[in-house]
Amino acid sequence: MFRWYREINQTERRTFWSCFGGWALDALDVQMFSVALPALMVAFGLANAEAGSIGSVSLVTSALGGWIAGALSDRYGRVRILQATIVWFSACTFLCAFAQNGTQLLILRALQGFGFGGEWAAGAVLMAEVIRSEHRGKVLATVQSAWAVGWGGAVVVYSVLAWCLPGEVAWRVMFAVGLLPALFVLYVRRAIPGEGSRPATGGMPVLPESGLFGVFSSRMWRMTVVAALLGAGAHGGYHALMTWLPMFLKTERQLSVLSTGGYLAVIIFAFWCGCVVSAELLDRIGRRKNILLFAVCCVTTVAVYLFLPLTNVQMLWLGFPLGFFAAGIPASLGALFNELYPAGIRGTGVGFCYNFGRIAGAGFPWLVGRMSESMPLGRAIGIDAALAYSLVIVAVWLLPETKGRRLDANEAVTINATANPAVPLRCACA
Repeated sequence: MFRWYREINQTERRTFWSCFGGWALDALDVQMFSVALPALMVAFGLANAEAGSIGSVSLVTSALGGWIAGALSDRYGRVRILQATIVWFSACTFLCAFAQNGTQLLILRALQGFGFGGEWAAGAVLMAEVIRSEHRGKVLATVQSAWAVGWGGAVVVYSVLAWCLPGEVAWRVMFAVGLLPALFVLYVRRAIPGEGSRPATGGMPVLPESGLFGVFSSRMWRMTVVAALLGAGAHGGYHALMTWLPMFLKTERQLSVLSTGGYLAVIIFAFWCGCVVSAELLDRIGRRKNILLFAVCCVTTVAVYLFLPLTNVQMLWLGFPLGFFAAGIPASLGALFNELYPAGIRGTGVGFCYNFGRIAGAGFPWLVGRMSESMPLGRAIGIDAALAYSLVIVAVWLLPETKGRRLDANEAVTINATANPAVPLRCACA
């Protein structure tokens, strides 16, 4: 399954581990809020809607951070911006440990969002431009699986701290640990000091439409809108589900923190497996078919998991397909979005489309909180997640297939479809 790793060269391997590690540490810091949410609500006296707002604000700022960092990486280089964003989100996570009320935590989480949104944008484009095209889908999806590694790390750290320390102390210590990812920048500097640090242009001039708003030029705006809607559905479903899942397990299923960690461990492991399987399918059946497959399975699994009267044992077994199918969509976005844009605006396009989803998706955790005031929390999560994944199905249907597309040319993919990656693509909605 990982045969591609033996076929890539040293530069590709070092870049892979830099991007994999950066994304795992990004996930570690981001997921700290989700696993500590029950304790934070008690510590600051937060209602569900207030807690949802704190979860949403970081998604909004991460969208802005990703768009801006993507544009900066087009101008100043992928590696330099990758390093800066890792340091930023690590420092902001550390400062969350000293929050004294919900307002302070909201502000710090907003600042943190700028960093973790930018990290994905810079890292995904760096990896896409360094890796050879026949392995791009596999490698970028495998990098996405690092989210499960960081997510699992957050659950383990908090489970241990909650067992060893009083609840009002454990979450503060956990956020303080969030400073450690900043040390990873030292590895990035050693592994790829100059490799891939400049945008790949294939020897061609940068497009005249480059810049922060280049993705809205006359030939690109339709592609950008459809891809952004895809990102919105992917993020909306994921965050509606995963932001509130620990609370759902604790309040409606009456599971302890450690038992909740056990249930999450199943889902997290399944998420990693889903990324790995998606990695293989991306370069076999293509980007569109892979996303459609996982989106349909997500809608079905979420409905079963949250709407049927399942026992705890049945929920444990269904936790695996829930995490597995939730992984396939985000695992596909890195390759697809990179292949939609030419070099001069690739960072901007990838950063905007992926992170616009975070702005639009930010409303889903908040909406779950509001809906849960008039209905069971599980039902609110299920309705929101199912709607979001349905949006994914519609959006990806309108995008072209880009499997095997070279990234060393400046011609743009436009909307109307042919499968030949050597020819500009057009999508059916033109």
